[in-house]
Amino acid sequence: MVLKMLTSHLVVAFVSLHFTTAQSTYSNTSSSATSLPFSINPDTVEGDPNYTAPIFPILPFNQYAGNPILSPNPASNFESAYLYNPTAIVLNETIFLLYRAQNESKVSSVGLAWSTDGTTFTRLNRPIIYATEPWEQGGGTEDPRIVRVNGTFYVTYTAYNLTSAQLCLATSTDLLTWTKYPPLFPNWQDVAFSDIDVPSPRFNHSKSAAIVNEKINGVYNMYWGDSSFYHATSPDMLNWTTLSAGEPFASGVLPWENRLIEPGPAPIKTRDNRWILVYNGMTTGRIGYPAAQYGVGQMLIDPSRAFLPTVNTSIINPVTGGTYQPAIADGPVARIEKPMVFPSTELETNGQVGRVTFAEGLVQFKGKWWLYYGMADSYLGVATADVQP
Repeated sequence: MVLKMLTSHLVVAFVSLHFTTAQSTYSNTSSSATSLPFSINPDTVEGDPNYTAPIFPILPFNQYAGNPILSPNPASNFESAYLYNPTAIVLNETIFLLYRAQNESKVSSVGLAWSTDGTTFTRLNRPIIYATEPWEQGGGTEDPRIVRVNGTFYVTYTAYNLTSAQLCLATSTDLLTWTKYPPLFPNWQDVAFSDIDVPSPRFNHSKSAAIVNEKINGVYNMYWGDSSFYHATSPDMLNWTTLSAGEPFASGVLPWENRLIEPGPAPIKTRDNRWILVYNGMTTGRIGYPAAQYGVGQMLIDPSRAFLPTVNTSIINPVTGGTYQPAIADGPVARIEKPMVFPSTELETNGQVGRVTFAEGLVQFKGKWWLYYGMADSYLGVATADVQP
């Protein structure tokens, strides 16, 4: 399925948004536009010109005092109720955010905004990815995560039809025209936990994928799932093979993440050729944390140690077929002990879903790391950390 968005002459309108909680009144001023600030194509330069690879871990992150930096716009139907969970990429020294928007019916779509300073954004006046397929009808398209490979943008997202949440993929070269692909792991069955020892099977349920943007040992690597992490590989970024739900890559082991873990943005390569995977965790609240709180952490991973696939090319659907060599040494190398970002303000504590900071965007820009995250499934915020010398 191809979604076509036609550009026109740039028209900017300022939007002043005011929202009220039981305790305080907040305001957020942004602008909207009918087209992008410049044309994007496979040759558009990606990344900060002074980029410096990190050392694990990237710390500390400080939540921006001016959060939220983007809020729902009651005058724009697709984002009139909630705006959160952004992914990020730098193009032509401009940060682009693809964010989850919900209307009053709670149907989700993906919006687009851009900034040259990291906090002041102009947003496109229409969604770029929205429900068009049967598996998206009713609930929409949720929680994008972006990566770029050989000039093509790959966005993983959750398609929700009010019955099943399924992991999907869309591609583009300009951020406006998208080609969609069917669910990556149809009929997947995993297990969620309502508490540490209370499993709940979920049929035809798959979500949340972060993709490494380099081929390693001949394959691309994806880390996905919203209970445990699973590890999938692909020769071409489109056809993915994964181990079974009984063979997770990682599970929650620390108190702040002991109920579930869920990938954040695309992994970041370190100076020693490993990768930092920023991820989200939810706690049961048993050991010193508020129950059901979401925080953000980091783990160090090394895809070069992973299993290698032997795909049976004679099968009709290589996405779900193929066999693997046994894992040699898969799994996280290390992870930080405590969340680096967690709910600490009123708008992170109270909202559509309370006590949530949920990150899906991380970029280096003008000497800082910018971590973009959802606030209580309602607003969009940012935290920053210095680039290490």
